[in-house]
Amino acid sequence: MKFTEKSSDSAILEELGSRIAQHRLNRNLTQEDLAKEAGMSLRTLVRIERGYPSQMPSIVRLLRVLRLLANMEALIPEPPVSPVQLLKMEGKKRKRASSKSVMPTSKQPWSWGESKYGKGQWGKGEDSKSHHDGIIPANQTSAKGKKSS
Repeated sequence: MKFTEKSSDSAILEELGSRIAQHRLNRNLTQEDLAKEAGMSLRTLVRIERGYPSQMPSIVRLLRVLRLLANMEALIPEPPVSPVQLLKMEGKKRKRASSKSVMPTSKQPWSWGESKYGKGQWGKGEDSKSHHDGIIPANQTSAKGKKSS
């Protein structure tokens, strides 16, 4: 079976399990012997060979015992570094992705003392008490539509 982007997870797991079983047989190992050498239960090995999901450490131990661990390099090769990134990093290894700059959505410049509701009753921006403590300035209506006095 060729692995493609369209292959289902279960089809890939079944094929991997079948290949592990074939490598085990090529080395003339019983399931019991391989499970014991890999430090796992027989049930775990049987499930892997049948294509059931398993934990990565179990797969790594099986590959090590079957002398297939070197093939992991072909499975997940080390990513190349682009020449531009190499110059930017100056020999340092990347540890994070760069953040994307966020452009302000408002076209009007921000300034102190003004709120989106206009000037408050004190002549400056909306007072924090009027918004948080339920006090509504005299010139505004509450959420229920009643004008404050």
